[in-house]
Formats: sequence, C-alpha cells, structure tokens
Amino acid sequence: MSQPFDVAALAATYANKSPQDILKLAFEHFGDDLWISFSGAEDVVLVDMAWKLNKQVKVFSLDTGRLHPETYRFIDQVREHYDLPIEILSPDRSKLDPFVKEKGLFSFYKDGHGECCGIRKIEPLRRKLATVSAWATGQRRDQSPGTRSQVAALEIDSAFSTPERTLYKFNPLAQMSSEEVWGYIRMLELPYNSLHERGFISIGCEPCTRPVLPNQHEREGRWWWEESTQKECGLHAGNLISKG
Repeated sequence: MSQPFDVAALAATYANKSPQDILKLAFEHFGDDLWISFSGAEDVVLVDMAWKLNKQVKVFSLDTGRLHPETYRFIDQVREHYDLPIEILSPDRSKLDPFVKEKGLFSFYKDGHGECCGIRKIEPLRRKLATVSAWATGQRRDQSPGTRSQVAALEIDSAFSTPERTLYKFNPLAQMSSEEVWGYIRMLELPYNSLHERGFISIGCEPCTRPVLPNQHEREGRWWWEESTQKECGLHAGNLISKG
C-alpha cells in the first residue's frame, strides 16, 4: 500500500522537534481526520496544544466502566475548559457481560490484565480507529523504560493497521519528561486529575492503579502484580511487538 509520506524519514526529521511541530505535521497531513486520545491524565497537555492549533480538534476518551470518580470528573472539566466535545468510547456489552458473569470483576489479579483490557479498552479502541486515518497519543519515553523508551514521534500503528488500511500514530509528547509536562500544566494552570494530589502518577482503571512511593517509577503504580516488561494494556501494543 502506497504511503502519503515517508514515515521513517519524517520520524527521523521530527525526532527532536517540539510537540507543536509534530502536531502541525499531523494536522497538515490529516486535518479533521486526526483524533486526539485523552486518557484523563497528563495528556491534557496534548489536548491543550492541539486545541491551540485547531479549535475543532477531535478528541476521544475510553470509558472502561472501571475508572476512578475523579477521572470522570476530570474528563468533564476538560470538556468544559475547552468547550470541546469529547467522544466517550464504551465496551461492547455483548462481550463485557458474559466475561463478567463468568470471571467476576477482579479476575485480572489471578490471570493477568490482558483479557479484561481487551474487552474494556482494545475492542472499543479498535472499533474507533477503524474509522480514522491517524491518531495522536500522550505517550512519553520516560513513562515506562520497559516498553516506551523507543517511542517515535511518528509511526505506522502496527497494532491497529490492517492489510487494507494503514493507520498513522503521532506521539507529540514522546520527548517530554514528567517534569516538563507538569511545568506546562502549572504554568498555564490547566485542569488536572485530582488523584495526582494523592500520589497517583500513571492513572488507569481504579482496581489496577495505585499511588507510588518516593523514588518509585510512575509505572510501578500500574498492574503492580505483573512483570514490568508487560505493562501495556494493548492500546500501545506495538511497543511490545517491536521488542519481540
């Protein structure tokens, strides 16, 4: 399948560019077909940057049904702050209900988070991404040394592309550190998830997220009962695939 641009060449060219430059590139090529993924954590920075470039930017967020109350309130804060509709993606009940009936609500502590994440996150995301050409995420290299240290500014999404359709993935914040992200949030007084005030850094579903201790890496607060090299829910499965 022919590509509209040379992904590898542009990824190299933009490796040290600013997040805004990467977003400008994304909008230049995909315009209104670019969607921003907002998880209810620090990627409010991504939403802010994208909104300042395009007031009609399209944003979606995954509602797994297991998020913290604070996260739901935060998503609504962001919606109001930018006067921006946020499309909420929910699990398919025809898949979720039988899973919960068979395994209950906490099976992931015994057999891993893969199946639950597959139903609550991956299937809704796959359904959404099947309708778009490109998306942008708030992934950063410093979020997880085990799986995200090689995150590129731009890539072909190996997890969600199909033989018939290439999906492009932009990671504008890849180079930013946690300190830089929070400097941006504080400087511009952006809304943020109140869980951050209680020691939560990386925020996901309530049963799979906990605060971290001083000097612990942020990813240690996610799926803490599993190996660090597997701490991806599948949204960014290409990070694991590329390491295989």
